[in-house]
Amino acid sequence: MMLSPDLPGASSGVALSIENLHKSFGTEPVLKGLDLAVGRSEMVFVLGPSGSGKSTMLRCCNRLEEPDSGEIFIEGDRLTGPGVDLNKIRQRIGMVFQSFNLYPHLNALGNVTLALRQVQKMPRAQAEAAGLDALDRVGLSARARHYPAQLSGGQQQRVAIARALALKPSVMLFDEPTSALDPELVGDVLDVMRDMKAQGMTMLVVSHEMKFARDAADRVIFMDHGRIVETGPPEQIFGNPQEDRTRAFLSRFHG
Repeated sequence: MMLSPDLPGASSGVALSIENLHKSFGTEPVLKGLDLAVGRSEMVFVLGPSGSGKSTMLRCCNRLEEPDSGEIFIEGDRLTGPGVDLNKIRQRIGMVFQSFNLYPHLNALGNVTLALRQVQKMPRAQAEAAGLDALDRVGLSARARHYPAQLSGGQQQRVAIARALALKPSVMLFDEPTSALDPELVGDVLDVMRDMKAQGMTMLVVSHEMKFARDAADRVIFMDHGRIVETGPPEQIFGNPQEDRTRAFLSRFHG
């Protein structure tokens, strides 16, 4: 699926639209007029050097960072500007970080159901049924009563994914979801992401998992200095990048 970065936010085929997004920290511009449209059920991988603005872009999408200017839409609904209900936004845009951010005093099921009960005001029995279903989707229903300290890093990250999935979001954002994991644990998390893609989840992924990007992404974006330098299908970006900066970046990952 190929989508033009200037598709309007209200287009029926677009799940997430970013339009002319600017963000600075102090006097340092981090995002410089970013435009991006992610289609429904599309998996878009974002690559780029440290400091290129990748994580800031994701954090703006669920308003963990406030954009200085520009617009963000989810399925045509504006997320930016005054009067937006942030709790409702964050139920529609799930986010998974490199650190798992689980509550150590709650077991896996408790971590997954917390937002269902506190934000959606779901009764306990209904929340636990939804939580178990989400844990089953990531292959961890048998670990529902285990606490984070009893789980591997990969299992903790899968609980974090289940916590986001339980809210039934329209879009999932992943910010380096495997970077804190031991190498042998990375595959389980990537398998969950592959299954989510197969089930039609819209995903915007910041990651250095190049092989996974090549195999699983619908589209790959290369960012540098707060701008999108190049975008295209994986075979083009990895096999025949058009921009010097993209080639230079990818050359560091070839043995």
